[in-house]
Amino acid sequence: MKSGKIEGVIAEFDNPAALIDAAEKMRDSEYTKFDCHSPFPIHGMDAAMGEKRSILGWIVAPVAFSMVLFGFLFEGWTSTIAYPLVISGKPLFSYQAYGAIAFALMVLTSAGTSLFGMLALNKLPRFHHPVFYSDRFAKVTDDAFFVSIEARDAKFDEKETVAFLKSIGGREIELLIADD
Repeated sequence: MKSGKIEGVIAEFDNPAALIDAAEKMRDSEYTKFDCHSPFPIHGMDAAMGEKRSILGWIVAPVAFSMVLFGFLFEGWTSTIAYPLVISGKPLFSYQAYGAIAFALMVLTSAGTSLFGMLALNKLPRFHHPVFYSDRFAKVTDDAFFVSIEARDAKFDEKETVAFLKSIGGREIELLIADD
């Protein structure tokens, strides 16, 4: 047996339905630092885990709106004040032509905000996670379903957590022990 600091515990489950059931029981038992691992997305897992809706939309929307506004104002300023040229007899402030650039600015900045916002909200990049101490966890990319509980969870107790995982149908329960 390895010696070192206990980082958490993982348990394997038989199928996606058992994993959702385990997630609901974990949520109802007030575990907060747990995660469910599957080789594919499982519909309803977020609700089963008690995850809240992401605030990413509330971050991206003001950025998108402000970039549309900036695009229109910038093009209006350049065509009426900075470089006032009459082209094809059109008025200096031809706002109808500004939509394409404003839309492109909105899409580009929204995509960047979404990417970096998602990375920040998910606390990524994270180069190491306690589940990587387990050799069995490599199966998760192929055909296994796991629940992991981190030792920093307020409710984590080595014996009680292992017993709880057994009681909800977990098998191949393994303590995640950091190497010295």
